[in-house]
Amino acid sequence: MTSSSRQYKDSIYEQIARIGKSIGSGPRLEILDILCQGPRSVDVLAKQVGQPLANTSHHLQVLRRARLVETAKEGVHVTYRVASEEVSDFFRTLRELAASRLLEIEQVTRAFLQERGSMEPVNGDALVARVRSGAVTLLDVRPAEEFRAGHLPGAVSVPLGELSRRLAELPREREVVAYCRGPYCVLAIEAVELLKKQGFSAIRMEDGVLDWRARGLPVEVE
Repeated sequence: MTSSSRQYKDSIYEQIARIGKSIGSGPRLEILDILCQGPRSVDVLAKQVGQPLANTSHHLQVLRRARLVETAKEGVHVTYRVASEEVSDFFRTLRELAASRLLEIEQVTRAFLQERGSMEPVNGDALVARVRSGAVTLLDVRPAEEFRAGHLPGAVSVPLGELSRRLAELPREREVVAYCRGPYCVLAIEAVELLKKQGFSAIRMEDGVLDWRARGLPVEVE
């Protein structure tokens, strides 16, 4: 291999490594996960990931330098969003790869669910068919802005923080299927716990909007 060829390969792999370096942080991955659901301002993101504003801003700048996220300005407000649908696909693939290779992910998840006495998530073609047929009440418990950015067809938007005071809107004779951002989002877990305490038949669907799209199924946008 000539020296110019070696230099070329070193340069290429160093550029690819920029992506790996940018996501080498748990908080940054959570930020990316949330941005895959829809655009956010820095202050809203900071609250949702439980990080100081300055830390959140720093994480966003790292992701932006790797061109995984981009900004949009509306008046005096700046929002962040994923740079393309490829970024969302990349995040989902990374999440699935980690789940398939790292036993610790299953162990941590199982321990969390057992501690809370929560039912395992239900997925599979049978549940998808029931959801698509309208045989259940499909509940999107993510924040309203995420619902507007993209949601499962037929879903009802009831953010988790509003659920306890909006129970009367849900028919008790139908099973409720709650979903949120995906397998490691806790919003649907907490929603199912609340619903069961109030006498509803409720289950959690592990799939989120990203997973729904990956199945080739339609997503509605408001």
